[in-house]
Amino acid sequence: MKALIFAAGLGTRLKPYTDTIPKALVPVGGKPLLYHVAMKLKAAGFDELVINVHHFPDSIMDYVHEEKDFGMKVSFSDERDFLRETGGGILYARKMLEGAPFLVHNVDILSDLDIGWFISQAEPDAVANILVSDRETQRYLLFDENMRMVGWTNVATGEVRTPFTGLDPGKCRRLAFSGVHLISDRIFTIFDEDGWEGKFSIMDFYIKECAKRIIHGILPDGLKLMDVGKVETLKDAGAFISTIK
Repeated sequence: MKALIFAAGLGTRLKPYTDTIPKALVPVGGKPLLYHVAMKLKAAGFDELVINVHHFPDSIMDYVHEEKDFGMKVSFSDERDFLRETGGGILYARKMLEGAPFLVHNVDILSDLDIGWFISQAEPDAVANILVSDRETQRYLLFDENMRMVGWTNVATGEVRTPFTGLDPGKCRRLAFSGVHLISDRIFTIFDEDGWEGKFSIMDFYIKECAKRIIHGILPDGLKLMDVGKVETLKDAGAFISTIK
């Protein structure tokens, strides 16, 4: 099984740490974030990793080789020329990912998710199955009663984005995206058919395409999850990682 780890980000919310190292190598509990995610994927049965890189790319590559590629087959999607965001990053790694469904995992997400369970809950006809959680945030994905994504909202501003005319957000399930997706490789054909190219967000793709394609949400009970993408959470991440092992 293949997984793509998003490790290319600038990590601006983790400054000043990321002034000298990439976000993927910021230590938590004595090990880099990348190590924790890679080991979680390996334990779940993944044997091939694609890691996209942009910020301090050589540091990430050197670290992975020092770790003997975590005992897996590792490829790098090198975006040092320019950062393509999440959707563009998936598209750019196309040749490494085509052929079967693949998992995408943000490098700054730590959780107790049972990845095998997550995969078992996937809707087979969906273009993407996305991990969601019932937690408080400002930005939510909107789902119907069958957990099909129908839009997005920012509750702080009242903004709603949806391809469905007249959608009432108050009648939707409101859940937070959690940085893990299981994606069908049919997505590459859709990128071609609908003109997605270059730099774009995968969330923009989901919001625009959810009227035509099934984007399915999976909500585990009692999920423990931490986004370690900012300094305020980094100080608590070491204690958190010890509770999910």
